[in-house]
Amino acid sequence: MNPAKTNELFDLLRAACARQFAFNPRRVTAGMRYVGKEGHGNDVVHVFRDAATHSQIELKDTFATLREKHGEKAHWTEAEKAHYKSSDAEIDAEIAAKRAELDLVSHSPLYLDHRLELLSHYTEWPGFKAGGPTPREAARVLLAALAEADDPRLAAFAEQMGSHDPEHLAHLLLAPCRLEIETSRGGT
Repeated sequence: MNPAKTNELFDLLRAACARQFAFNPRRVTAGMRYVGKEGHGNDVVHVFRDAATHSQIELKDTFATLREKHGEKAHWTEAEKAHYKSSDAEIDAEIAAKRAELDLVSHSPLYLDHRLELLSHYTEWPGFKAGGPTPREAARVLLAALAEADDPRLAAFAEQMGSHDPEHLAHLLLAPCRLEIETSRGGT
């Protein structure tokens, strides 16, 4: 579908979600992705999916419907609906907190010591080394090795981030990598 038509559908989606569910249009813009059309003739609906939870919304003309269940899995929990009803101030506070967290990680000794090693697993990075693990797997292996060695930088990083979950720590370590790759491509 051409971008103009997609933008028009998003305009309709934002208006319908604000009117029907009191969803913040900014949250709809940030969280939803256009999936495509379903149905035939007068029964055609446009389907949008949340990028994180995969919950879906059907848009038919100017009316939106939350798909409360998709397959066997229930969607649109009360917490998820509340997330979409966030005020602009709450959204701005979330963005500021994410930026602060990203800044903290990108200046941490743990990230700085392993930055090039982590970046080398991204195909978009100029120093990419082919044949290695994915960035996520490389971060997991790195964290496991550091944990086994009782690395003080890892302990300090985990304490500073308030988490000892290896998956969460791997996600945090990779966030500045993605930003650096976007910056190197001129994407910021």
